[in-house]
Amino acid sequence: MRVMEEFKYYPPIHKIFEVFREERDAVFLESSMHSEQGRFSVIGLYPYLKLVKKEQFTVNGEICERPFEEYVKEYLKENQEDNPTNLPLIAGAVGYFSYDYGQKRMGLASRKKSRIEIPDSILCFYDVFIVEDSLEKKLYFIANGKLIDGKVRLEQLKKQIESESGICDPVEDNSGAWFEADFQKEEYMEAVSEMSRYIAEGDIYMGSLAQQIRLKSTKEPYLLFQSLRRINPSPFGGYFNYGDFQIISSSPERFVGIRDGRVVASPVKGTRKRGKTLEEDMALRNELRSSEKEKSELLMIAKLVCDELNQVCIPGSVEITELFEVEEYAAVFHLVSQITGLLRENLTAMDLLEAAFPGGAVTGAPKQRAMEIIDKLEHSKRNLYTGSLGYLSLNGDCDFNIVIQTAVFKDQTYYLGTGAGVAEESEPEFEYEEAFRKAGVVMEALNE
Repeated sequence: MRVMEEFKYYPPIHKIFEVFREERDAVFLESSMHSEQGRFSVIGLYPYLKLVKKEQFTVNGEICERPFEEYVKEYLKENQEDNPTNLPLIAGAVGYFSYDYGQKRMGLASRKKSRIEIPDSILCFYDVFIVEDSLEKKLYFIANGKLIDGKVRLEQLKKQIESESGICDPVEDNSGAWFEADFQKEEYMEAVSEMSRYIAEGDIYMGSLAQQIRLKSTKEPYLLFQSLRRINPSPFGGYFNYGDFQIISSSPERFVGIRDGRVVASPVKGTRKRGKTLEEDMALRNELRSSEKEKSELLMIAKLVCDELNQVCIPGSVEITELFEVEEYAAVFHLVSQITGLLRENLTAMDLLEAAFPGGAVTGAPKQRAMEIIDKLEHSKRNLYTGSLGYLSLNGDCDFNIVIQTAVFKDQTYYLGTGAGVAEESEPEFEYEEAFRKAGVVMEALNE
């Protein structure tokens, strides 16, 4: 039986997570950029059901012969329940889908090697959630009673937090970060030029070109997360501890979400760094807003997203509600669109993910051909980069980001993807610099 309680104190939720961060499969979806879209943060603890998609699909460690997607859809339908609160998640799963998962699902075999071995997808259905409402400044504990009695669990949690929430951060031993990229500058610029030729010849309308960076640093992954949330507050960040690897994210970009049957997608196409002065800041904002190249790319992606949402939404309900909005973050401006629709009855969030994943803004259009060209031109698999992190609620809601400004830590090494959108008129050197500018916030945090 579920037990839910408002905590009598209101400590920062990231301090609460510090108590549990060493727990295997502990996850933290944090909106450190407090805003309407970054109102809630969620901690998930103690999974009762763990789904892992690799070469084989396993359920709580046991091989399952059913298709992964079919299992998830049926579980969501068979265990559907209302959420009587205004909180985004009181029962459900938190996890990720990698770009490689999407590539395989679309039947595209990669010719590239992987720089890091992690599952294609992990979804954990959690017994316990701790949810922060930063607007109301309240903290809630939800114990679903799947593993032990909910009241017993809540008392354990409160005692542990009250006794340990003042714990000190571990001592940082940081000697700086050493890195290598899988492209040299000239190689990346030539790949941009080649992708531009594909566009000029009509193979695709636009594309995205990524590179993978490997970083050696003595900085602990949770300390990197602390640095990132401080210097680059974001609405779709997170820290996932899967034992043998950790995910550290400060993504600013929503992929897709569902709330009360209403689907929202927010593709981003176009980036400018923030200025050093107010005047420079405004000039860069206006430059992005007036860029015909960026607006043309975003319009194409918005149309692609509309086509994908129409596969799962009620006919006539899909519309572009915002087309060229400039959103500001600590380090950059982004040009964003918003597309909405109403999910058809009897479909689940997994159906939506199947229709739209991976995001068109990080592949190009048409999507399948763009992904074929990506695999030809890029030097290694993307792995998690440009995949999605987020949650699936048992009431039918979901919210997933686009995995950018995100590092995976495994075997004492950080793995970071970065990239840039490519159009026919792209300047190779500009795209190379933009890719490294996007990676810069993570590298800055590693050296902080």
